[in-house]
Amino acid sequence: GLPHHKVLKEMILGIEEEGINARVIKIYETSDCAFIGHKAAQLSGSGVAIGIQSKGTVVIHQKDLPPLNNLELLSQASNATLETYRTLGRNAARYAKGNPTVPLPTIIDNMARLKFIVQTTLMHMKETGQVNRNLPPKELKITFL
Repeated sequence: GLPHHKVLKEMILGIEEEGINARVIKIYETSDCAFIGHKAAQLSGSGVAIGIQSKGTVVIHQKDLPPLNNLELLSQASNATLETYRTLGRNAARYAKGNPTVPLPTIIDNMARLKFIVQTTLMHMKETGQVNRNLPPKELKITFL
């Protein structure tokens, strides 16, 4: 239920709070969160990256790890807040610097998944429909108002 631009902004602010410059890369070859994060980590100067799906699922990945082994996973995005995403950004930057990370703030709402299951399924289907294995990753210029 959070607007994508606000989620992205919070992650970038979290990264920048730790003194790291953020880049936003669109990965076209897959819609799988783990593989998005893994590919982004391979492209990252620090070797650490955040992979995010449109439905809010997030991984923090490191380039020398296998694709399905990540540093952190936020699978219950329906329980995430903007603060959660900002903390994810800070943690990704801390991993890149070799500093300790902090626990993600969590909200327990056992009904959240049920409330959003149809919406998130449709979002992921749309995202998967846009996969094009022939398109290379593309750096996006992001400006926030």
